Amino acid sequence: MRTTTLAAAALLTLSLTSAAASADPGPAHGGRHDPHADGPSVTKLSDTVLDERALYFVSYDGLVNNNSFQQDALLTHAGYQYATWYTESRHAVVARRALRGADTGWETALLPHRLSADDSHNVISLGISPDDGRLHVAMDTHNTRLYYTASVAGLASRPAAHEWTAEAFGPVRRTLGDLELGGMTYPRFLRTPEGRLQFSYRTGGSGDGTMELAEYTDGHWRHLGAWSSPSGRWTGPNGEVSHTRNMYPHGLTYDDSGRLHASFTWREGNWDVLCHPGGLTNHDTGYVYSDDRGRTWRNDAGRVVGVTGSDPVGIDDPGLVVDPLGPNHGLMNQESQAVDAHGDPHVAISYVPGRFTQCVTDYAADRARWGHTFHVYRDDDGSWTKREVPVAPEHTQRSKLVFDGADNAYLVQPRGRIVAASAESGWTDWTVLFSEPGMNAFGEVNVDTARLDDEGVLSVQYQQTSEGTTPSPIRVVDFRLG
Repeated sequence: MRTTTLAAAALLTLSLTSAAASADPGPAHGGRHDPHADGPSVTKLSDTVLDERALYFVSYDGLVNNNSFQQDALLTHAGYQYATWYTESRHAVVARRALRGADTGWETALLPHRLSADDSHNVISLGISPDDGRLHVAMDTHNTRLYYTASVAGLASRPAAHEWTAEAFGPVRRTLGDLELGGMTYPRFLRTPEGRLQFSYRTGGSGDGTMELAEYTDGHWRHLGAWSSPSGRWTGPNGEVSHTRNMYPHGLTYDDSGRLHASFTWREGNWDVLCHPGGLTNHDTGYVYSDDRGRTWRNDAGRVVGVTGSDPVGIDDPGLVVDPLGPNHGLMNQESQAVDAHGDPHVAISYVPGRFTQCVTDYAADRARWGHTFHVYRDDDGSWTKREVPVAPEHTQRSKLVFDGADNAYLVQPRGRIVAASAESGWTDWTVLFSEPGMNAFGEVNVDTARLDDEGVLSVQYQQTSEGTTPSPIRVVDFRLG
């Protein structure tokens, strides 16, 4: 059993020194907190409309066009930015705009597929395979077979040479290329440093699911296998036992050295582990990494704890938890993860601290009222530090974490508010840098990390709040950071 009771302090600092001190922490930070480094800043550059009448309905407290687990719904490659959403007719749309030269605005390609269910899980995710320049689109799946299409070769690598139409994409299929994968949820694309495209997804369901990987090589997808296990015995703080669960990654992020970082929380299948059925069975923040493109997984101390396809990571494996927290705090899954310039992982998590209640009875209402965000990160010496962000999200939904070129940290909170902390302070001086209620953003947003890395510009996709199922504008706002 692992539980944490938080002290009644406005700003909580916990240093969690783990066995990782003996592991290779990556490059030394030497001078990370440079007193002459630039502090965080936000300058709004533009706010453009993707669609005046995008599909709108609220499901699982979220929108199908903006969810934290989309990786990615907004993506930059070779000087063009791509965005995706469902329009009023329920059609999947992919758009692009040139980021250099003449401002040609957004071009849209209406795909033939229409959203099959009013379910906010059924998001659209984009990926690009640099070796052949194809744009890949995975969509509309929640414990069902996915819908997938890919563009002609070269569309993303030589965009100016290709007309932007639906005909540039192949037929929408129920397989990942020629790979049959069965039912899945949370499709994500991720790209390795050498340009290989991978695909992450969950099979099974909430409380009894498995994370799996596939890889795109020489124009074909191949299945790498499961890398998390739903099996094992876990005892809740009330003594109840759960025998199944699923891993919820906060992100899958490659650093420049090629290390794949995965932070996560577990969700138990037995809801009797809770103090009240209105809570969430999510507990603990865990961490593993892979230095061989997701084939072998190690815990924070460097010990092998999983092999994809044969011996997946499970709750009984040692050294997975870097921040212990019991299941009665409304801990949110799939929030956000980023890696700083020195290759160290940072995680944004949110939950109801114990100073407000030790038993969440309505996770949505209690999170909106009492929820706070916490910054959890691994430092030079292999220890993990946790601090409460003093600006509460005041919302049920999740924030996105990014870094600028000086390693200042930014949280894009629900409704598009941006708070930031400087690397110079050791990420202790969290301050609101942007808040514009007139944006009328619904809740969660999507961010373009590729453009931020390339240009220092943060693009944020958001949808405006509406009523019932009345369509509303979906937009992209651009900020210069640092």
